[in-house]
Amino acid sequence: MKDGFIRVSAVTPDVVVADTEANGRDIRNYMEESAKSGSLITVFPELSVTGYTCGDLFFQETLLSGAATEVRRCAEVTKDLPGIFFIGAPIPYSGRIYNSAIAIANGRIEGIVPKTFIPNYHEFYERRQFAPGCRDPFPIDYAGFSDVPFGSNIIFKSRSMPDLSIACELCEDLWVPNPPSIRHALNGADVIVNLSASNEITGKADYRRELVKGQSARLYCAYIYASSGETESTSDLVFSGHDIISQAGRIISEKELFKSGMITGVIDTGALMTDRRETTTFGNDGASVPAAGYVVRDIDLPCRITSLDGMSDRVPFVPSDPSKRNTRCREITDIQARGLMKRLLHTHANTAVIGISGGLDSTLACLVTARAMDLIGMDHLHITAVTMPGFGTTDRTYNNAVNMVRSLGCTLKEISITAAVDQHFKDIDQDPSVHDVTYENSQARERTQILMDIANKEGGLVIGTGDLSELALGWATYNGDHMSMYGVNVSVPKTLVRYLVNYFADKAPDDLAKVLYDVLDTPVSPELLPPENGTISQKTEDLVGPYELHDFFLYYLMRYGFMPHKIMRLAENSFKGIYDRETILKWMKTFYRRFFAQQFKRNCLPDGPKVGTVALSPRGDWRMPSDASWNLFKADLETMIKES
Repeated sequence: MKDGFIRVSAVTPDVVVADTEANGRDIRNYMEESAKSGSLITVFPELSVTGYTCGDLFFQETLLSGAATEVRRCAEVTKDLPGIFFIGAPIPYSGRIYNSAIAIANGRIEGIVPKTFIPNYHEFYERRQFAPGCRDPFPIDYAGFSDVPFGSNIIFKSRSMPDLSIACELCEDLWVPNPPSIRHALNGADVIVNLSASNEITGKADYRRELVKGQSARLYCAYIYASSGETESTSDLVFSGHDIISQAGRIISEKELFKSGMITGVIDTGALMTDRRETTTFGNDGASVPAAGYVVRDIDLPCRITSLDGMSDRVPFVPSDPSKRNTRCREITDIQARGLMKRLLHTHANTAVIGISGGLDSTLACLVTARAMDLIGMDHLHITAVTMPGFGTTDRTYNNAVNMVRSLGCTLKEISITAAVDQHFKDIDQDPSVHDVTYENSQARERTQILMDIANKEGGLVIGTGDLSELALGWATYNGDHMSMYGVNVSVPKTLVRYLVNYFADKAPDDLAKVLYDVLDTPVSPELLPPENGTISQKTEDLVGPYELHDFFLYYLMRYGFMPHKIMRLAENSFKGIYDRETILKWMKTFYRRFFAQQFKRNCLPDGPKVGTVALSPRGDWRMPSDASWNLFKADLETMIKES
């Protein structure tokens, strides 16, 4: 498990009801297949050795004995198979039968977890055959193995992977108000396995999926759910084999209904640990290590490099599903607009003043401001959109800015900054032929001065246009475009800005849509250097690096606190065939260097709405000293550079 990644599997075999020998053979075949896939945790359905629907056959010694024989055979196979496997069987003990999950690894039974909540309603009558299990484990002998822990409070830990702790529950245990998995998670388990036999009825699959997702979300855990398939169907019940692997509220893998077979997925225990550390309310009423009454079983699991194919998105801030993407875009723009609406109403502002450049950020800010005015019930004429052409302005961006403002019905002002900046250069003895940082930033600060003074003159507020990616990199002129009275894009990364503008364009009238689509096609640029042959000469991503890389780095740094080498591994997987290792490392080093050097700009950010899980406001999500060293991060980066 390198970097906390581990491959896991959920299996629905073709069960032959009451034929333990056939079922055991099929289970062992899947165990070998799962091990070959690289999985270290494999989960089978409830009572998979016998079949769930055996009814009163569970009272037959022949069936119980046959199950014990197959469990032993499965355990012996694990001498040569890496990983831990959970299979289901009926366990007779002290005059009762227990519907149980058997954990097998390293050639033996490591623990037996009996089902806690036994359903006895509607189509279920398990209490006829099975007794509810106990919490506190005690040793029993079963299938030729002695002193096997028997009880629900068992945690299986890996000797080689300290962040991996596994606990188990069975089917109905998840559906009750107080599932055992809550107790297990509060006592340190970060992977929950569920052996289930959930029959299929209309609408149940959706509920089951949300149940698994929700439990993994609130417990900050990975949840592996394996359920009986259609070959289990008999008499009045039909089973669908609905297998699900979820982590922290996200479905990692899900099997199509009414299909047998195996699904696999990669979980990240490092990400789970970050979630638990940051969420200080997690475990308020419980321990983070197993309490008294829990048995901890140390398991030998190989520490291997897990393939990450298909694990991470190139654009983690943007949902890959188009339908979810549109919903997310609507939510985000509503949050932006309603945050601005509150500020405008609270300050009794007569107007919103925005500098319009024809670029992505100012375009989004103007669209959001128009939405805020709609919510207030004010005409778009109360938006004062100011275009301020300067030394680097091109016809394309100028025309897009003007046409968008006119399409939205805002008040347009055009104020050239050329003469004012030339005068400023004279005042400070700046040679205008020297295109240095002074040449560039003087233009940005002149524009901000104009916007602030217009806002004062008209009784309005300056709406900030800078985005989250620029703040992370410090790609903003201090007290220039860095400053405003309310920054609507302050927690929207550049990659998401593009999708939000596209979302508006798809819904806009033809004249506005045409402008917005052209804005989307325009290279990102501050336009502070003179054009070449009438086109943009200064492309931001040529200077600071691709925003899709920087947003990727930012997401995993801020959301999970990953080390640079782990983010690098994810980036290489996600950007395979797009950027080579050398390129990714180059821009990653730029990202970390700038992120640490530019914190002072983030410490005095104007207010702005938080729209997602990653934000850099010093009043909320990110409190970092301005003068923190990046040496530890740099050392990790330089190690990777030497290895390249």
